[in-house]
Amino acid sequence: MSAGRRRPARPVAGAVAALAVPVLALAGCTAPPALDPGGEGLRVVTTTTLLADLVRQVGGDRVQVVPIVPEGADPHTYEPTLRDARDVVYADVAFSNYALLEEHAVITTLDANLRDDAVQVSLAEESVKYAAEIIPLVEDVGLDSLWLGLRVQGDGAELGATRASQVLVQATGADGPGQVYAYLTGTFGDTDVYVDSSDGFDAADGYRHDTFTLPVDAHTHLSWAFTAPGVYRLDLRARLQTEPTARPVDVGAGTLTVAVGVPPSAAGVDDPVVLDAGHADVTADLATGTLLVRHEPETSGAAPTSDPGHAHDHVHEHALDDVVVVVPTTSLAEVPAGPAHRFLGRPGTLVHQLPQAVLGKHVHGEIDPHLWQDVGNAMAYAQLVRDTLTSADPDGARHYRDTTAAYLDELAAADAYVQAQVDAIPPDRRYLVTTHDAFGYLAHAYGLTVAGFVSPNPAVEPSLADRRRLTQTLRSLQVPAVFLEPNLVARSSTLTQVADEVGVQVCALYGDTFDEHVSTYVQMVRANADSLRRCLSPAPTP
Repeated sequence: MSAGRRRPARPVAGAVAALAVPVLALAGCTAPPALDPGGEGLRVVTTTTLLADLVRQVGGDRVQVVPIVPEGADPHTYEPTLRDARDVVYADVAFSNYALLEEHAVITTLDANLRDDAVQVSLAEESVKYAAEIIPLVEDVGLDSLWLGLRVQGDGAELGATRASQVLVQATGADGPGQVYAYLTGTFGDTDVYVDSSDGFDAADGYRHDTFTLPVDAHTHLSWAFTAPGVYRLDLRARLQTEPTARPVDVGAGTLTVAVGVPPSAAGVDDPVVLDAGHADVTADLATGTLLVRHEPETSGAAPTSDPGHAHDHVHEHALDDVVVVVPTTSLAEVPAGPAHRFLGRPGTLVHQLPQAVLGKHVHGEIDPHLWQDVGNAMAYAQLVRDTLTSADPDGARHYRDTTAAYLDELAAADAYVQAQVDAIPPDRRYLVTTHDAFGYLAHAYGLTVAGFVSPNPAVEPSLADRRRLTQTLRSLQVPAVFLEPNLVARSSTLTQVADEVGVQVCALYGDTFDEHVSTYVQMVRANADSLRRCLSPAPTP
């Protein structure tokens, strides 16, 4: 294989065995204090700094709390350290957001190291009992070609799986007129290659160089590239690994047929199901032990996992061997300059591509996990935290009740403040353009419209065509500002330059981490409200 960033057998979800994680330094992030096993009070570990703040507000001086993911770090990508695992071992209570918000390694560290007598709560799911409102993770299918990803359907409980288990989806062979590649493109231009037919498929090492790894009940987006027109057949199998030392269990196999720049009739599949638009996932169905294709022709946002594939009429399931995926002639694209995509060929070489629907590492479940962007949901979180701490520390029941009541009043005031700031923005300017899909609850709760996502890519020098496309996008949206999370602003040079050229502001909007200016949840939502009003309102008349 030519030069490219390939990481053999690196899981898509980044899962690692807890207590075997390397001690990594994360630039720009301040390490949180460690739990003191000899100290007073209930010892609590949370996955994020935002959740740690909620616990502090409710627990007060009766708890000591530390987050796994430090301030300024991204919970979607953070890799835990041995120090994090140590904190989990000492914890009496653990809170995660879950709904596949956190990097899978963070969840694995919790599940593998928490004591049997400790309490663990996944706030996103459990907060529904306290009237939290959950919305589906909806993605706009707006491309001319198919989006093709991977999915694990079902929790695999009947096979002994837990949320820390993994499913290996492996390419075991390929046939076609050229080479086939499947890869993830990161937000800042790096690539992780998961299928590369140019170097063969090695059964001797368990196909480890051509393996995707996903948690149960998750799916991810991918880019697919084909170096020549014609019909391709990719042999796939799925295996469930309930725990790192367990022997994988086979959960399906089949062949994916792809018609690249040729009519689907050339594929030679009898009575094929032709997929040429919408969103499809090659799906390992743990309940049936089969590989299938789950297709959403017009819209995305899948059915709840309690009723997979059947709750909405627009979701269809097909046997993998019956499907022909169409890659149209319009999918031809030039290999960009730079080392990240060199594995596809020399810069300027034309390849057929099914583009990745969402730029960056994007493993997720069926619901939007960013519930706290609606302050009403944070109020449900606080009540759940109160009752969990009370159960673990009954002597503190009155204390937790009083602190929670005061905090709920503070949250109600913050909720009203956000609504008042948004209401002050003219209705025709209440559009939200952000870097990624973290603000659906904010829009849903307060009357904004998500107009789109803009993903900066400063790791690769953009071409003139790239800059022209970005300029046209910002002009056509006709909104006065785009919003970047503060921890990404310094790395978003292309977007900020183009925004400046077309007179579009670049404003801050906090997502799921704090910084030196914002250190509490209430400060965060008020800062976001101020930024929205300031940046979306018309300039005052002189």
